[in-house]
Amino acid sequence: MLTARRVRLFTGSIACMAALAAAPAPAAAQSGAPADGEWPTYGGDLGNTKYSPLDQINRDNFADLEIAWRWRSADGFLSKSDAAGGELWTDSRLVFAELDREDPDRWRDREPPYLANFKATPLMVGGRLYMNMPTSVGAAVDARTGETIWVYNPKTYEAGTTTMTARWNQRGVAYWTDGNAERILWGTSNGYLVAVDAATGRPAEDFGDGGRVDLMAGLPQAERGSRDWLNALTYSVQSPPIVVGDTVVTPASISSYNINREQIPGWTRGWDVRTGERKWTFETVPQADSYGNDTWEGDSWRYTGKISGWSIFSADEELGYLYIPLNTAAPDYWGGHRLGDNLYAETLLCLDMETGERVWHFQVVHHGLWDYDLPAAPNLLDIVVDGRPVKAVAQITKQGFVFAFDRVTGEPIWPIEERPVPPSTIPGERASETQPFPTRPAPVEYQGVSVDDLVDFTPEIREMALEVIEPFTIGPLYTPPTLVEAGGNQGTLGRPSAGGGPNWGGAAVDPESGMLYVPSNNTFFVFRVREPREHERGTLRYFQDREGAYPTMPRGLPLFKPPYSRMTAIDMNTGDHVWMQPLGNGDRIRNHPMLRDLDLPPLGGDSGRSGPLLTRTLLISALSAGGTNDGPRLVARDKATGEEIASIDLPRGAIGTPMTYMLDGKQYIALTVGGTPVPELIALALP
Repeated sequence: MLTARRVRLFTGSIACMAALAAAPAPAAAQSGAPADGEWPTYGGDLGNTKYSPLDQINRDNFADLEIAWRWRSADGFLSKSDAAGGELWTDSRLVFAELDREDPDRWRDREPPYLANFKATPLMVGGRLYMNMPTSVGAAVDARTGETIWVYNPKTYEAGTTTMTARWNQRGVAYWTDGNAERILWGTSNGYLVAVDAATGRPAEDFGDGGRVDLMAGLPQAERGSRDWLNALTYSVQSPPIVVGDTVVTPASISSYNINREQIPGWTRGWDVRTGERKWTFETVPQADSYGNDTWEGDSWRYTGKISGWSIFSADEELGYLYIPLNTAAPDYWGGHRLGDNLYAETLLCLDMETGERVWHFQVVHHGLWDYDLPAAPNLLDIVVDGRPVKAVAQITKQGFVFAFDRVTGEPIWPIEERPVPPSTIPGERASETQPFPTRPAPVEYQGVSVDDLVDFTPEIREMALEVIEPFTIGPLYTPPTLVEAGGNQGTLGRPSAGGGPNWGGAAVDPESGMLYVPSNNTFFVFRVREPREHERGTLRYFQDREGAYPTMPRGLPLFKPPYSRMTAIDMNTGDHVWMQPLGNGDRIRNHPMLRDLDLPPLGGDSGRSGPLLTRTLLISALSAGGTNDGPRLVARDKATGEEIASIDLPRGAIGTPMTYMLDGKQYIALTVGGTPVPELIALALP
């Protein structure tokens, strides 16, 4: 019997076999943002290449870039006049003032809005930039001048509770047109899909209920209105929807820290972009008699939640296929109540965009216990492997892997091996005996913890590190979480952290060369659980421990060897690493009193999650102040070597991933940066 447990990859329908027969040879279908200078989707194109063919800004003049204009986040508008939008300021007199920060009872977690989390990468279509803010407010800005065109406030605080553990988190919007009507769509922190007219910002009245669709409606165990932030079953959208044809598909974020086994399942659904009617549902927690249900022991499929695509989706419009990076089953670090492989958790899932039928899938982590979900958009690229053209998809992971597949069939481009991994020592837990390891490309980040990984700048510092890790369990990648013991073990020290080496900033693809550029951080985490306390309500045997000891080096020294951040270039035609460069010199670390006299190489140290941007001639990325004493910078690198060509200072640290566009013959680079009291969108251009 071919069970889902034994067959890690399986095609899902006759449609896939038809695609195999009919699929055309790769023809640069994923070629980046349009040559006309627009940037119509989050990653420039539906394949999330983050590439633009523009080259007015190049290696010879990058250092001459200046700020062309600055736009203060709409979350910071204190009055209607601040918006300079006149009547186009829609459905709100105020944004920031209406939020009423002085009334903590308004918010489920009693925390006021975190306005600084302005992560959105704007779209540029028809001379307008479109984006959303941490409060789920949307806006359009004149791409030439930075003047506000409209602001729409969906008032998430009136329609339910705000989001849960990752509060005030929005990464962007989607654009749709049929050649006549134009719409901007985004999800809100309280679980609605909003559609507005692109020209005016006014709600699309024929979409759902007056311009919005309730995404929590019809989901098992979903509820609204609870102010109990620890026990409430909550749902939000934090990444942009994806639109292909007349279908819009929404990502979803569901509580990751919880004390109950019952959670909302993160089913993926497609909606009619004109009417808001639901077209299809794919049950990411397989229900009774569905493929993959046998990977859930007992009746755990009935109550287990999450397994949603919280990050950015990709699509091949020619094939009609959607690629979804899915996350962990709830809760993240304890799975004794959900034994089995838990399909489709931590799976790259390919669906038919029009029907929602499964085409193929690959689970990259079985029975996840580390929150090693798929954090970023799959990158679609056309490559040549051993002389054979391949329409490929590359998926980066928090663990630092790059899994590469034929995006038509789901077949791995290079072998993926099931290798033994350590067992769990927690009563009632049963970790998977094996996990998938790609044989190519090599990992882009350090994995696991051993004594040899500890910092060794001097013998004295090495002894400090040995003392710091003594209370913790260490081991290779996929060493399971451990139980906290009073006066004893304080958990499993693992790398990369649950925040990942790579994360939502994702990778970029050069469609001309087949190179993949992956930024990552050398991070660690303590994976541990504890028994519930008497006063805690809940239905789980163990909870994640958030309060225990943490391995902190004295005087701010690093615990592990460098680099602490890096950019890795991979030739996806061969699977070879071409170069790796630390992100930043690491001056904050190297100027430490115990290190300043040592002859250290570049250390990295940039802690930002801003993703890369590619143009015809440059690899561009932002460095935060963590990587250098000179402050935050936007850096241009040679794509072939990774060597820094030039950089310019940024007014504050970058928050979102940069994009580029051309308008009236002038090329701009736009990105969001920190600000006081609220962040800004800035546009850079040549003098």
